[in-house]
Amino acid sequence: MNDTQSQNCSVLLIDDEAMAEDLIGYHLSHQTGIRLRYDSCAEQAVALCRDTAATVVLVDLRMPGPDGFDVIRMLRADTDTEQVPIILLSSEDDADIKARAFALGANDYLVKWPDARELEARIRYHSAAYQARRQRDAAFVELRAREEELRASQAALHQAQKMEAIGQLTGGVAHDFNNVLQIIGGNLHLLQLTGDVNAQGMARIENALSGVERGARLAAHLLAFARRQPLQNTVVQLAPVLANMDDMLRRVLGPRAVVVTDLAPQLWNTEVDVSQLNNVILNLAINARDAMDGDGTLTIRARNIAAGGALPDRRAAATDYVLIEIADTGAGMPDEVLQRAFEPFFTTKPTGHGTGLGLSMTYGFVKQSGGEIALQSKVGEGTCVQIYLPRSQGVPVAESAAATPALAGGVETILVVEDEEDVRLSTVDLLAALGYQVLSAADAEQAARLVEGGARIDLLFTDVIMPGRVTSLELSEIVQRLQPQARILFTSGYAEGVLAHDGKLPPGVHLLQKPYTAETLSARIRHLLRKRAVTAA
Repeated sequence: MNDTQSQNCSVLLIDDEAMAEDLIGYHLSHQTGIRLRYDSCAEQAVALCRDTAATVVLVDLRMPGPDGFDVIRMLRADTDTEQVPIILLSSEDDADIKARAFALGANDYLVKWPDARELEARIRYHSAAYQARRQRDAAFVELRAREEELRASQAALHQAQKMEAIGQLTGGVAHDFNNVLQIIGGNLHLLQLTGDVNAQGMARIENALSGVERGARLAAHLLAFARRQPLQNTVVQLAPVLANMDDMLRRVLGPRAVVVTDLAPQLWNTEVDVSQLNNVILNLAINARDAMDGDGTLTIRARNIAAGGALPDRRAAATDYVLIEIADTGAGMPDEVLQRAFEPFFTTKPTGHGTGLGLSMTYGFVKQSGGEIALQSKVGEGTCVQIYLPRSQGVPVAESAAATPALAGGVETILVVEDEEDVRLSTVDLLAALGYQVLSAADAEQAARLVEGGARIDLLFTDVIMPGRVTSLELSEIVQRLQPQARILFTSGYAEGVLAHDGKLPPGVHLLQKPYTAETLSARIRHLLRKRAVTAA
């Protein structure tokens, strides 16, 4: 038996004379792979064709009521049966009738009663062609679906590559920007400490320092998006963190807005930088306020998502997550805006009403924290930001409230290592003004020679990323080996990949983020030197 003969055929025979079933069915019933269904009701041709899943229809031409031509019209007019092969049976061997049948959509024409072997061959031929066509059409549909999936994957890859490239660029810009801010801020602090400045001049200095702080926040947002902002992660209970933000959010949103907090009981712990999380939620609340024009409802929801639950990209979660949702009833975003919402500096707000960094900072922070983020938005209905943070099995540690740093000096010896000359000079002068003995070096190699040459220091204050053959980490190891009592404080515009790994600082590593104030620098130095004294005792 060849492939054509083995092809299963479902044959529907429509004829007003029952003997047609006997004449045709006798031979076909003895043939493998052929199933025959007979019916005299031409009006039900489409339904019969569907019910039998016919691969060939045999229909008589001359019948009371709808004739063979009418059956052809009905079958060709329905999308389910328009391609099913039709063989018209007639006692009339007339060219005009044949031409009309083919014009209406018949596939074949046989004069009653054809030879059984010829009829079987034609049935198998038309049935096989029909089924092959269906398989081809199904393959094309599947191919189109695969092409759509591929285009979607390519678009997602392109977006991810674009975001990564933008992240690298913004991280580098923020690093250089922080150094510039440090030069400005350091010299302004020096003027405050040592300059003979009148009240009006002091007011101008304070105003300029406020500008430095604004620039520092902008750089921090850029670093957060670029995922190069070292995170001070701790294990926390999210419920009190989110609940404690309620009053602040109400002040941010204004009196006409409503804040609704919906926190599921027994939320899991997560390991996160609480201050950065607070900034993220605050930025999202500000976005919501603007989207709602100060009048609407902001809802903060939190619940647990167990492993196997759905993530934003429809993947099953490989681990447990805590989901935080910040939803507003604002204007919502169209698709073209939604696609670009995480890009830094992209904003639909008027000039002067935002930097376009709020969502990009949120994206970077969540990714750096090992989580996932998604945006859901509909025009006229509002926007929902979904933040998935990994569950932590750790136990939260209660923290004491941090005191406001006060300007304090000392008499110890500090080695300042900084390749940016202007930053180095302002830092050296600032520390000297606070009473410290200060040594300085332009790179880690020069600093290593000082230490190896016998220079005694109490604290090493070094930039993280510097040119030269000796790295800041290698310098710290030299100091720890030769002078184990000395404390080490790193500083950097960003320290991704050098000190911070996966955005997290190792335990025991002390990092002061640029730009820093005189108060913050003095407080950190005194804190480390006090710990040194306690350890020595």
